[in-house]
Amino acid sequence: MQKHKGITVAIVLLIAANLACSLSASDRNESQAKPSDDEHAVWELIPTSHPLPTLLSEPLIAEADAEDQLLINIYERANPAVVSINIAANHFDGDLVELGSGSGFVIDKEGHIVTNNHVVENAEEVQVTFSDGAVTTAKLVARDEDSDLAVLKVEVDPGRLFPLEFGDSSSLRVGQRVIAIGNPWELGGTMTVGIVSALGRSLQSRFTRDGSYYSIPAVIQTDAAINPGNSGGPLLDSFGRVIGINTAIRSEGYANSGVGFAVPVNIIKRVVPVLISEKRYRYPYLGISSHSFFTVGELADVLDLSVQRGVLVASVSAGGPASEAGLRGGTQELEVWGQAVNVGGDIILAIDDYEVRDFADMIAYLVQETSVGQKIILTILRDGKVFQTPLTLGERP
Repeated sequence: MQKHKGITVAIVLLIAANLACSLSASDRNESQAKPSDDEHAVWELIPTSHPLPTLLSEPLIAEADAEDQLLINIYERANPAVVSINIAANHFDGDLVELGSGSGFVIDKEGHIVTNNHVVENAEEVQVTFSDGAVTTAKLVARDEDSDLAVLKVEVDPGRLFPLEFGDSSSLRVGQRVIAIGNPWELGGTMTVGIVSALGRSLQSRFTRDGSYYSIPAVIQTDAAINPGNSGGPLLDSFGRVIGINTAIRSEGYANSGVGFAVPVNIIKRVVPVLISEKRYRYPYLGISSHSFFTVGELADVLDLSVQRGVLVASVSAGGPASEAGLRGGTQELEVWGQAVNVGGDIILAIDDYEVRDFADMIAYLVQETSVGQKIILTILRDGKVFQTPLTLGERP
């Protein structure tokens, strides 16, 4: 016992000596080691214990579980209709070379599958993989560059096809929940969730011979994660109905940045049946150009206009429907914020009973509500006077 006691005393003395050395070092470096008042305050705020949070109430847990069950149910009902698409083309030596991949979804029991035009436009062979791993070759039925839509067809047992139901994109609201299912980075059956971030966007679809371009109107913007390979997959609402087809992302690094775009289902419902039956879709055409970088509201003060909405006609295509109806384009060029603007032309205020806000709004109405050969009534503002004129829509060249 005495021996142990001696060892204990020695250890205590050693610790005391070390503490003394530490204190001496602190004294010698007081300006460096002494904590500031702020540091003392921080240390005083750090709790000495971290009690566990209490369990959430049963109603809150049930609500969260109901949310989970909703999304699980949507996925289990919709995913069997979503396919992965791989495309290939013949190499110069005759071998097939894979060009890329995308997504698509079944729309009927006849085996029709909708995807994006840009997914399959260069394909010589298309291979479709279903959610259960079954693989089959698909035939290209038709494609449409102006809506970025294409239709494929597979020959399989109808019992293996689970078509998705179409919703109504005209009733969408910003903030509404949406679900995307697709094949990002070739990871089939991937589901992401977000909201409708904005409505009425436009996406460039095709350049014309004169250097201008056509646009896809009424495009849905979403923050649901969309990446390369998601193109052609469905965007769904909380009922599992298709409200759009995921088409593009805006990103610096070719990856999701929370800004994705989907062609609205109301365009799909209008274009796809015609592609299946007639192999091409004819778009209505006014034959005018307008300014994409300025709205009438932005030009109202500069041009002393009496309206804040509408479409300023910059030019009228010779021989087109607008020319035949007597519409007038700009008569002089004015520089506005460094941009040349043709002014003095007619301002289109309405088509039939629909008030148009801007050029994109007008194109959305024409694409979704009118047809080639249909007679419409334009409400026009010219030289301060409002009048109406009939116009028969032509076919977009």
